[in-house]
Amino acid sequence: MYIELPEIRIRKVLPDDLDAMHVIYTQPDNMKFISSGRSDWTREEILKKYEESNRNYDRGFGLYVVEHLLSGQVIGEAGIFNSFRDLKILELGYIIDRQWWGRGYGTQICQALIDYCFNTLGANKVVARMYAGNTGSVKVSEKTGMKRVEEGTTPDGRSFYRYEIEKQEE
Repeated sequence: MYIELPEIRIRKVLPDDLDAMHVIYTQPDNMKFISSGRSDWTREEILKKYEESNRNYDRGFGLYVVEHLLSGQVIGEAGIFNSFRDLKILELGYIIDRQWWGRGYGTQICQALIDYCFNTLGANKVVARMYAGNTGSVKVSEKTGMKRVEEGTTPDGRSFYRYEIEKQEE
């Protein structure tokens, strides 16, 4: 996948991206809404995660970096996952480095991933799951037309939401 937007691009992970992603993964603010919440990642763990997650790059799934066009800086990651073992229902997710929050990049990433899932991968539904306290992602989901379809509690007691959007027939 390669998607270029006005200020950012979403592209495959390259070996040179590991250091930038390590910085992002080791900042607690960046990771507090990610399922594990860990911010003590090693470079080796991140590399292993990318190797495992990106086995299906040829099918359009996996983790990709988000790069700021003007600066060339890696500012986060975006992912498409076959979490439900159904190619018609795909899940998206993203992490943006805190210093880049509030610039609309989350909405741009989310909309681009939704469009890619529908128009390139042939999905009928796209899902995003987040902790209820992640108000930024809640707003992004709603701005991109996703609807809240579930509220629940994780086994460790955290409230979460599930948002979905279905492909509209033309």
